[in-house]
Amino acid sequence: MIPSEDSSARKKTIEEKLKQEEETLAFIKESLEKSDQLTNNMVSILSSFESRLMKLENSIIPVHKQTETLQRLQENVDRTLSCLDHVISYYHVATETERIIKEGPSGRLEEYLGCIAKIQKAVEYFQDNNPDSPELNRVKSLFERGKESLDTEFRSLLQRYSKPVPPILILDLIGTEEELEGQEEAVLEHLPEGILQDVIRISKWLVEYGRNQDFMNVYYQIRSSQLDRSIKGLKDHLRKNSSSSGITYSPAVQNKRKDTPTKKPAKRPGTIRKAQNLLKQYSQHGLDGKKGGSSLGVLEGNLHVSPLIRLSFSNLNLLLRDLKPGLEQESRGRYHGEAVGEKHGPASGKEDALDLETDTYIYCISAFVRLAQSEYQLLTYIIPEHHQKKTFDSLIQETLDNLIQEGENIVSAAKKANARHDFTSVLSIFPILRHLKLTKPEFDKVLQGTAAGTKNKLPNLITSIEATGAKALEDFADCIKNEPKETSVSKDGTVHEITSNAILFLQQLLEFQETAGAMLASQESSSTASTYNSEFNRRLLSTYICKVLGNLQLRLTHRLKPYEDPALKAIFLHNNFNYILKSLEKSELLQLVSVTQKEPDDTYRGHIEAQIQIYQRSWLKVTDYLNDKNMPVIQGSKLKDKERQIIKEHFKGFNEGLEELCKIQKSWAIPDKRQRERIRQAQKSIVLEAYAAFLQRYGTGVNFTKNPEKYIKYSVEQVGDMIEKLFDTSA
Repeated sequence: MIPSEDSSARKKTIEEKLKQEEETLAFIKESLEKSDQLTNNMVSILSSFESRLMKLENSIIPVHKQTETLQRLQENVDRTLSCLDHVISYYHVATETERIIKEGPSGRLEEYLGCIAKIQKAVEYFQDNNPDSPELNRVKSLFERGKESLDTEFRSLLQRYSKPVPPILILDLIGTEEELEGQEEAVLEHLPEGILQDVIRISKWLVEYGRNQDFMNVYYQIRSSQLDRSIKGLKDHLRKNSSSSGITYSPAVQNKRKDTPTKKPAKRPGTIRKAQNLLKQYSQHGLDGKKGGSSLGVLEGNLHVSPLIRLSFSNLNLLLRDLKPGLEQESRGRYHGEAVGEKHGPASGKEDALDLETDTYIYCISAFVRLAQSEYQLLTYIIPEHHQKKTFDSLIQETLDNLIQEGENIVSAAKKANARHDFTSVLSIFPILRHLKLTKPEFDKVLQGTAAGTKNKLPNLITSIEATGAKALEDFADCIKNEPKETSVSKDGTVHEITSNAILFLQQLLEFQETAGAMLASQESSSTASTYNSEFNRRLLSTYICKVLGNLQLRLTHRLKPYEDPALKAIFLHNNFNYILKSLEKSELLQLVSVTQKEPDDTYRGHIEAQIQIYQRSWLKVTDYLNDKNMPVIQGSKLKDKERQIIKEHFKGFNEGLEELCKIQKSWAIPDKRQRERIRQAQKSIVLEAYAAFLQRYGTGVNFTKNPEKYIKYSVEQVGDMIEKLFDTSA
């Protein structure tokens, strides 16, 4: 019966579960009914709200639309009133600005430009909206008047505040060789800072609104005038202070250079400095102060200044007197020509003026470059970029033309001097040419962007100077060979003026080796143009110097005709060759000549030795009486009358020949002390040796006369003393 109990339990369990489910379903059903009721209530509430909102909206929207319309009307009214005020203001512009426009912009530029801006806007308004309005003509008139006032103010500011640059400040700007590196450069202030800003402001307005370029013409005309006045002021300053000990810095620069409050005297590349260099060279030649041998050599007063080359010996003499007070003030030798101080004043003054002109021109060239650079820098602030080069070209044109014309005048003067064989004056173009070439890179940089005609002015001048200098060099060489005017020679056989002049000219060329070489190279054919360089130029200059020396040697041989005595001819050539050799050795001329000529010093020494040998032959007529040729063979103490007569004739011939030669040759000149002593000693050695031997053989122990003092007039020592007095009129 157990199975029956399990079934009943399961049945009971099922019934309980079914009951629970029924209860759950009943609860759910009740909940759904409540939910439906709540939903219906909510729908009813929402429907009520919607109805109320629709009523509210229908009431508000008309009110909102009316308000919006009123606001728009208010804005239109305000806008209209503002436009009316703006338009009315244009009708008041003329009245408000007329007084300021009439008074001009001076002292109140910003206010004035503000008024001009108002007038310009009024003009634009009336042109666009009421072109027939009389107000348009009025504001137009005011605008034009304002523009003219700005043009006038621009001109007035430039004229009032543009001043020539003081010469001292220009000298500070270009500097000198003595200035130390690292020092501050002088800065030019062409216009005060405030004025410069006003000028810049006006120029910008004229470019932007004035549509007028006349102010650029005004600018370059005023600045061009000041540039030219600056250069002229520098010229006047240099001329007035040419003899001054120095040039001071400008006060503005002094404060910056406390260690160097004043400049050292500027070096002048002129006659005085050349004279000092030549003094040093000639003072080392070993020449003494005797006749024909003064340490002044051919520089002292007895040297004649020929028409061939009028070198400034007066300046040299003055320097020698100042620097060498111990030297004799007047040479006792009779060089050919004038005495000290004669006829040299005008020539000296002419050369000083020429040096000053040359130095001044060199300074002005450097000053132009620096001032032009400064002018261009100023111009870039004021002139529109696309007009700067053209305006700058116009600005510098007058001053550049004046400088180029001055250069051409110097070239023309050099050509005239060359035509009359005044080659010293021609030398003035050498420092100018050298300076122009050194300055040319800066010159080209400054002129970059200017017209081709402007750029070519300096190269054309350089070419002209080179051609003139090259012709002068060639003419000088030809003039040495074929001197147009015959000049006499000195009676004492001293150095000829042609030699001294030629050497002095060549020595002055040493200062301008590169320049002179380039001059000669500029005349070479185009086929060799590619080989132009410093070495090539140096070889050309060496060849030229060799040519001059060769022509000089040829000319000297032609100058022998006035000398009848072969010995004096030899002394003359000896002196000239020795002078040339010493001059070559004491300068760079020897090195230059050696470039194209092998051992030139040995060549001249050979010439000198040859002339000494020729001179020594003059003593043969004396020493021939002292040899044993045709002399009797003495046997015993008793001589025949014929033998005594032969001995007498030899003694007499020796005495007469010695006296004659000493008398004649005493007045001859050998300026070089060493050469003079060398020739004396050599001649003493030859003569005394022969005379001592002759005396020993025939003067003692041989009774050839009852009056031996009549024939044996001189002892060996006396003969030596007589030879020691050769070439010395003071002895």
